[in-house]
Amino acid sequence: MADKTERKSTASHMREWIKSIVIALAIFLLLRTFLIEAFRIPSGSMENTLLIGDFLFVNKALYGAEIPFTGVRLPPIREPERGDLVIFRSVEDERLTVVKRIIGVPGDTLAMVDNVLQVSGVPRDEPYALHVDSLADPEDPKMRAWQVRYLTADRDPTEYRPTLKNWGPIVVPPDSFFVMGDNRDHSYDSRYWGFLGRRRIRGRPLIVYYSYDKNGVLPLPFITSVRWRRLFATPD
Repeated sequence: MADKTERKSTASHMREWIKSIVIALAIFLLLRTFLIEAFRIPSGSMENTLLIGDFLFVNKALYGAEIPFTGVRLPPIREPERGDLVIFRSVEDERLTVVKRIIGVPGDTLAMVDNVLQVSGVPRDEPYALHVDSLADPEDPKMRAWQVRYLTADRDPTEYRPTLKNWGPIVVPPDSFFVMGDNRDHSYDSRYWGFLGRRRIRGRPLIVYYSYDKNGVLPLPFITSVRWRRLFATPD
């Protein structure tokens, strides 16, 4: 009798344990799908705002999280704005997730003159922008191939030869954004592959929850080269 009672008690504890795990997993999946997701910075295109080795939590609810397998989005808290850091699906490879800064919103007229961004003809102060190569200004046919279709009417497309630091003016179309990396001389961004569609934007970096320098001189840099000052920083 005692053995039977003990077996019932053990089975009851197992059911409660499994139930707790299922509930915890369900909560985790809900949070990950609709509220917060983890993201790692793989490249230096956003230096010095975000560094290689930064691990972020991303706010997915801000711009409206997507319901899996439906293509339907929940109502956003607000729409993306100029200056926002955004996480998005790559325009060229759906498997990749990328982070850049919104430079232009629908209707903006954008240009870069001698590496200075202009919005509607007004130079913008960009304290976050990093310029590390003042001399290199390569011309890239890939930039001209798409930008020429969005030039302002006063620009002769036959003479348009955009470079890394001199391009435009171009007009941002509806439901699209122009994004760039803060590391302006070493970022593969809208200058090359075009506008970012609204539907691709997944969220905004919320907080750096971990960071380390993978080039640290000591063994096991993820332990010995932690960037303590970056922990719990809010990227902006």
